[in-house]
Amino acid sequence: MRVGEAIVATALGLALGLAPFRSQLRAQETQAEPTPLSPTPKQTTSSQQSGSSPQSGSSQTGSSQSGAQSSGSQTSGSATAGSQTTGSSTTAVPVVRRRVAHPNAGLPEPVAGPLTGAGSVPQSSSTQPVNRGGDVGTLRVKARLVNVAVNVVDAHGAPVGGFEKKDFQLFEDGAAQTVAIFEREATSPLSIVLAIDASETVVTSERLEREAAKHFVRAILRPQDEIGLMEFADNVREVVPFTNQAKRIEEGLGEIRRGDETALYNAVFLASQRLATTSAAAGRRRVLVVISDGGDSVEHGVRYEEAVEEAQRAGAIVYSIIIVPIAADAGRNTGGEHALIQLAEDTGGKYYTVIDPKDLEPAFSHISDDLRTQYLLGYYAPEQGSGGFRRIKVKLTDAASDAKYNLRYRTGYFADAK
Repeated sequence: MRVGEAIVATALGLALGLAPFRSQLRAQETQAEPTPLSPTPKQTTSSQQSGSSPQSGSSQTGSSQSGAQSSGSQTSGSATAGSQTTGSSTTAVPVVRRRVAHPNAGLPEPVAGPLTGAGSVPQSSSTQPVNRGGDVGTLRVKARLVNVAVNVVDAHGAPVGGFEKKDFQLFEDGAAQTVAIFEREATSPLSIVLAIDASETVVTSERLEREAAKHFVRAILRPQDEIGLMEFADNVREVVPFTNQAKRIEEGLGEIRRGDETALYNAVFLASQRLATTSAAAGRRRVLVVISDGGDSVEHGVRYEEAVEEAQRAGAIVYSIIIVPIAADAGRNTGGEHALIQLAEDTGGKYYTVIDPKDLEPAFSHISDDLRTQYLLGYYAPEQGSGGFRRIKVKLTDAASDAKYNLRYRTGYFADAK
């Protein structure tokens, strides 16, 4: 009987002695199969309140240095979150934290080739490329786009349509140029200055003048266009700045003030400067419409040559409506009239003579039609050192057509103009 008791006691002792090893074995088996990652709930135990920070892998609690491990160990007292309690003993469930993989982990190494030598080191995300070839030069080419509005008319002055890009030839200072831009019945935007002579020498009906100008503005103004109003007599005054609203121009026509003198060339000069400030984008055409008798009577004002040059620098097309009170009048200023005619021809515009105030309406109508039936040609000017005047010539490719029709366009431009 005593022998049997001894055997039972021995077996019990062995069982109690192997219990710690079995717990460690279960912990190791649990570590072999990591649990899914999930947010760790905030702990309120004394070990966490001590300010310790969790470490990856297995870590020790910062509050106790007794050697107990936070994963796979047995603890006495109350069970912490993530532990299992069996009877009087608590077995902690191991918490497995995985390291964050490197961004380039798992990517294949670059294969040696023309850009990577056999011994080259792969470039990490923090490594900056090294320029071993020195400074890289940038090639910049300056080219000026020159737009030329062309009117093709027959012997009666009627516009002729139907021409194509291939039907035109462009020359600058005698050298042939390539037509880079072509537009038939130009729809490019318009910037127009309407300059009205308000001197006493102009004998016309103010009412008819206002009505004709109003009809012109309503007919010509589109959403992409702009128009300004100037008056000139003793001085030049901008009545209405550039606007897209026809109503503002109509109101401005009622605010024109009369004077004694005629500052015609000053008006052409200042209006051209105003046009030069408008955007040249989208092939914008700059137009100056002058209503005057042609007599410049201001002393120490701008000379005719200066006015023409300023108009050419702005690339303005000048249309002259010449008011002639009496065609055979001995005191008629024919010199002023010829100046307006030459100004129109040099800039690719046209002139109209008005004797009866009722002819103002048809004159404005012709200008509107002229602008709507223009061909727009554009070429890139050759690079030259000189900033002087460059002459433009336009021809029709077909010799018979070139001899049959008349072409109107500006005669040239200043290379140093904006």
